Amino acid sequence: MNMNVVEIRNNLADAINRVAYAGERIILERRGKGVVALVSMDDLALLEEMENRSDIRAAKKALKEKGGVTLNEFKKKHGL
Repeated sequence: MNMNVVEIRNNLADAINRVAYAGERIILERRGKGVVALVSMDDLALLEEMENRSDIRAAKKALKEKGGVTLNEFKKKHGL
């Protein structure tokens, strides 16, 4: 569902209930363009878990690449 900023201002309680209890996702628009989304806490937790897994995969891949340096080597090189 999409709502503009004026609609959300006038119907915030209803929008929160729709997201929290009906599982809807609401895209807030400004000048017809989506700028932010309201999502349930369950959806947020899922997004964060997906992001964490992606970060872990990227970190594991980076560790396998040649030319990597340890944190101590980095600190020494940069005078930290």
